[in-house]
This record gives sequence, structure tokens and C-alpha cells, in this order.
Amino acid sequence: MFRKIVLIALALLWATSGGAKDRPNVLVLIADDHAPYVYGAYGNDKAKTPNLDRLAEQGVRFTRAFVNAPFCTASRQSMLTGTLPHSNGVTRLTTPLSDDTITLAEVFKDQGYRTAAIGKMHFNSNLKHGFDLRLDHAEHRQYLKEHPPKPVPEGMEVLPQWKPFQDPARIWLNGMYVPYGAYDQDMAGTWFAQKAVEYLNEKSDQPFLLFVSLYEPHSPFRFPIEYKDLYDPSTFEVPEVGPEDACQIPAIFRNLTDEEIQKINAAYYTSTAFMDKNMGIVLDALDKSGHSDDTLVVYFGDHGYSLGHHGRIEKHTFYEEAVRAPLVFRLPDESRANAAVDSLVEFIDIFPTLTEFAEVPNPEGIEGHSLFPLIEGETKEGRKYIFSEQTTTEEAMIRTDRFKYIYTSGKRERDDGYKTGLPLTGRKRTLFDLEKDPKEFHNLADQPEYQPVVLELEGEMLRRIASTYPKKRGVPPADLYGADALDWYLQIRGEE
Repeated sequence: MFRKIVLIALALLWATSGGAKDRPNVLVLIADDHAPYVYGAYGNDKAKTPNLDRLAEQGVRFTRAFVNAPFCTASRQSMLTGTLPHSNGVTRLTTPLSDDTITLAEVFKDQGYRTAAIGKMHFNSNLKHGFDLRLDHAEHRQYLKEHPPKPVPEGMEVLPQWKPFQDPARIWLNGMYVPYGAYDQDMAGTWFAQKAVEYLNEKSDQPFLLFVSLYEPHSPFRFPIEYKDLYDPSTFEVPEVGPEDACQIPAIFRNLTDEEIQKINAAYYTSTAFMDKNMGIVLDALDKSGHSDDTLVVYFGDHGYSLGHHGRIEKHTFYEEAVRAPLVFRLPDESRANAAVDSLVEFIDIFPTLTEFAEVPNPEGIEGHSLFPLIEGETKEGRKYIFSEQTTTEEAMIRTDRFKYIYTSGKRERDDGYKTGLPLTGRKRTLFDLEKDPKEFHNLADQPEYQPVVLELEGEMLRRIASTYPKKRGVPPADLYGADALDWYLQIRGEE
């Protein structure tokens, strides 16, 4: 009921402000598992991302943008609601976003926008959450029934059915470096891009909020037959494993050979190139449609990804490779072209940035801060502390310019396939000095000279969670303090 009252109030505000006809458009482009270190504009010449590079050259690139959870569902829904995972209740991969939660699309729709989401949204339900149009794999499969795909050449090795944690890791992570069994014209990503083109070419008096969310380069790092052998796997270096990493490497990764890790890297880079091609189709269509001069374009990956770093090939960690993500804004007039912002920002900051740009009022409870002062170069001051959480492992992260602190209860057995095969650690504190140890190899949490830093960051972690934790999900016992209180807040409630 409260949610409906808020939306009615927003609609009334829109009606008295003259409507939406003069409001700008917003195009949101999302890639799945795209790490910024595999992105040309972020300094990697090996990455084949010319379209996203062009977007970054025309806009503002955030070099230190961090997700609020290092896995798909929680990260995406935090962005879409402007609230942290423990606030909106989406804390597991399979958790559905509640219909009672106000989304960015609902706010824009109630301000007179037409809204669409094409591709992956990870709602884990049939709800549309404010999007008038929803297209995903089901619609693409129907398209293929009506338009039979081009047959695969006889004898060509292609990806088998994706069965993570059932097949050996080398298979479901594409350690063979083989294409998906389809040509470009029949791939879901290409179809999603084409449907976005159709949407951009529609004539309407309403402004639009359009999400185009591709599944690449998520494992098994799919790419079409035309992209076969785009890279030579032997040219990839296998990331170094740190001296303290052995106890945290999931058992499923321990039998991977260096050659297989090289091929996995090649597959990931190739899938990224395919994703970039489809993003280019959408960007070109936007330019041709005449909407470029009144459309804000946003690009981001829903989190990063480790490609052998610390012995892991996944997200689900707070290492930089997994928790940092690309984030680019292109203003309609390109007044801030080829700019880089090094300030610390979080993904919950995207919601209020888009509403400020479109002059759309925020609903109550938004926990992010608008990035427009940073985008427009009015300030360089970002966040002092970055927060991210993963209640599936009962752990959280606080990061500053120099230090990263990770707290783990060590009491919860993993149920997502990434068990180490070792006994639970019990309560664990990890502190990295990123200035002296950028690879995050040496835990300093137990060293006496760093205890003030540990106390500061653990205190900030508790403050951040406690100040945003909804009372409807429970209240910790009054006698819990410090780490005991953190243990309580990091538990999963109501989703088992």
C-alpha cells in the first residue's frame, strides 16, 4: 500500500509539472560479468571493444566504480532500486525482487516515460517491475522456431549444454575455446540488439527509458561461429596466485591446467568482443535515429570477473577484479568527452544520477548519491568508504582509497558450488594495503600497527549496515556489539 501511495504522489507531481514531453531519453546498456580490465578504454589494448571505447571517448569513464554485491542478482537489483542488498532483500542469486520495491523503471514510467527492458534483468519472476516491454530468451527461442537457424558445419566442435558444477570446470568455463553452436545472425545477443534498434526507431511523443542487457561475456563465454579463433590462447598470461591464496580457492578450480586457463581467457575476451559488436549496433541505431542529442547513455558491467586471479575464475569475491566494474556516462551534448573520474563510487549511485538528469523525483529511501557533480567536473569528491556485501558467504567489504577490509563470519557453509573442501574458517578479518600490495596478496589484519585501521573500517561497516537495515527484517538483540552484531546482520533471513 505504501508503495502505491508513493507512486501516485509521483504521478501527481508529474501531472502538475507539465508532463514528460520535454524530458530527455535514457539508454542503459548492461553487460554480464564484464570486468573493466578487459576493456580498451580502461587501458587494455588486447581487448577488442571499439564501440565501447568510442562511447568512453565521447563521455565520462569512472575508473573506480564498485558494485554493492559481487554477483548478478543482488548487484543488478541494487542498481535498479538505489538500495543495498540487505535493504531491498535481494541477497541470493535466486531471490526474486519484491513487487513492493519501487524500481527506477516504475519511477520513470509514472513520470510519463515509455519503458523497455531487452535482455537479462534477473528478476527471478514474471513481474515486469515498471517495464512496459520485456523481451528475453523466451521470445528469442520463439523467434528461432519461426526462423530456423543456419545449420552448424558438420564436425565442428561447439559448446555443449551449459551444466555448471555438474561438468568439470574446464567444460562449463569453455576451457576448450570453442564457439556456441550458432552463427551471429541467430545468437540471442544479436537478436536483442536488433529489437533495441526497432524500439529506437519507433515514433512516439513520449521520452524513453530503454535497458539493453546482454548475457555476454558470462560463462561459458559464448560467441558465434564467425568469431572462432579470434585470439591465440597462448598469448594470454596465467595470473599469478598469491602466497596466501591456497585456503580460499574453490576445489572446482584446482585441477585446471595453465593451458585451459589460457583458453578460458581467450573465450572470455572473444565473448566480450561479440558483446561489444552488439552494443555498437545499438549505439549506431541511436545516432541514426536522431535521439543522440537528447539521450543520456549509460554503460556498465553488473560486476567484474576473475580470470585466474587468486586461483579463481568467477565473481563472488571482493578482490578488485571481481568487485570493480566499468561505468561510463555519455551526455547528450558530449560536453564532457574523454573524461575520467577516479573518485570512489558505488552502483547504488546510478539510480539518483539518472533521476537527476531527467528531473524525475526520487522515491523515499534511496541510499545512493547522484554522480552528476562528478560527471560535470564540479567536484572530485566521491565516497570515503565503499561498501559491498555477500550474505551467501556472510561477508562484507569496506574499501577506502588505500585500504580494503573484508569481514567474514566463517560460519556459513557455501551452497553455490564454490566450496573449498576445507573446514570452515570461523571468524576471519582480512586487510589489504592497496597502495603497497595492489595484487591483494598479504593480509595485514593481525599485525599490531594496523589495528587502528581494522577498528575504523569494521566500525564503519557495522554503521553502514545497521543504519540501512530495514526493521521489518528483524532487529538484532540489544546485547550484540561489534563483530557479534555483524554476524547477525550478515545472516540470510526469509530466503532459505
